[in-house]
Amino acid sequence: MDKSILPVVVIGAGPVGLAAAAHLVKRGETPLVLEAGSTVGASIRQWGHVRVFSPWKYNIDPVSASLLKETGWQEPAGDYLPTGAEFVEQYLEPLAATPSLKAHIHLNSKVLAVTRLGFDKLKSVGRENAPFLVMVEQRPVDGQREEIEILAKAVIDASGTYTQPNVLGASGVPARGEKALSQSGRIFYGIPDVLGRERARYAGNRVLVVGSGHSAFNALLDLVELSKEEPGTRITWVIRRKYLDNLYGGESNDALPARGSLGYRLHQAVEEGKIKLVSGFKIANLEQTGVGITVTGEHRKLPPVDQIIATTGFRPDLSMTGELRLNLDPSLESPAALAPLIDPNVHSCGSVPPHGEAELAHPQEPGFYTVGMKSYGRAPTFLMLTGYEQVRSIVSALVGDWKAAREVELVLPQTGVCSVNNRNLTDDGGASCCGIAPTKSALKVEPLPVPVLVKAGNSSSGSCCG
Repeated sequence: MDKSILPVVVIGAGPVGLAAAAHLVKRGETPLVLEAGSTVGASIRQWGHVRVFSPWKYNIDPVSASLLKETGWQEPAGDYLPTGAEFVEQYLEPLAATPSLKAHIHLNSKVLAVTRLGFDKLKSVGRENAPFLVMVEQRPVDGQREEIEILAKAVIDASGTYTQPNVLGASGVPARGEKALSQSGRIFYGIPDVLGRERARYAGNRVLVVGSGHSAFNALLDLVELSKEEPGTRITWVIRRKYLDNLYGGESNDALPARGSLGYRLHQAVEEGKIKLVSGFKIANLEQTGVGITVTGEHRKLPPVDQIIATTGFRPDLSMTGELRLNLDPSLESPAALAPLIDPNVHSCGSVPPHGEAELAHPQEPGFYTVGMKSYGRAPTFLMLTGYEQVRSIVSALVGDWKAAREVELVLPQTGVCSVNNRNLTDDGGASCCGIAPTKSALKVEPLPVPVLVKAGNSSSGSCCG
């Protein structure tokens, strides 16, 4: 089969997926964009109420902008900080509607699997010459679902991670009782619209926020605003780390002022007692009781709460590529060559060395690439500029322009946090009693008489909390 006549399949019609399509069109290739949602930017719409901390000038792909300007599109003010909804409406929707891209985008098309035509994972000889086989479930609004098969000469997976939130359980699997509480509407994964459509869910209630990233910052600050109008709203913030070093990011030293401001404002709220902070807490069990949801960890139990917001990050969905020979880092689940550049156990600056096709390629599956947030696996702090440079390099390689593919340039705004604190990467060390840092607003938690999850017959020396 002549693979040269086949399209390049792009999975996901978010900012990086559409940028990949724009670069392919610009290079004379035929993209086929498959989006599981009913609109472009479907995942971003879920947090459309959130204002991003990177201004427009860091969020627009240059090649995509050139296609837009051909239609008379006016680029937004570079220093303006859009909400997620504004980003979709003012950039992604117009981009998808350009004559260059519109015919190549297929909505309600969920990719079920990517493999090689006639080759399962075990077969080797001739594998690299076979086209990719992409199995897709199409879900038309008024029709029956059907599965179709698409052949492709290359696949760029920009499907993101937002549909795969991390669980609350500290061991990487759901805590006991987590699934039941999630189904009952007591746990929200992501950033809820606290001041808008989700207001009634949190107003006047005891709310627990879990996580230490910028998603947690946004949710906590919205809850603080809500508590001004609804005084009965009480906020508890739980983090797994024992120490508060760099907890609030770079604050005034952050090159993105809006990102630094989040940390600064949150720091103030904690110091003023508006938020009760519990550090070094690893959730093991959740239970709905008559007085609320009880949350227990190792030797400790929190006061009851009514609602939980899980801002614990996201992870890639690897199920669709189970028959491909991908070279993934075993811990981050990112391309192996990229992992050392982004590993949060090593890097805390938020800076990422320039990388492109070479770091994102899978030697045993030439032509398949994971880009965008999904390329980071479980690592956080991804910026859209990174994804735009990734697809520029990859498309250059796909058309044989290896010089352009290797000339990767990437300059990202610094976070202002450029020291590695290994204390927060391990569970040992001199934590204060119960792992609560000595801060004015730390919440006193109830010690348990016996360690949680310790079976009868197991010995335990206990702790100052036990």
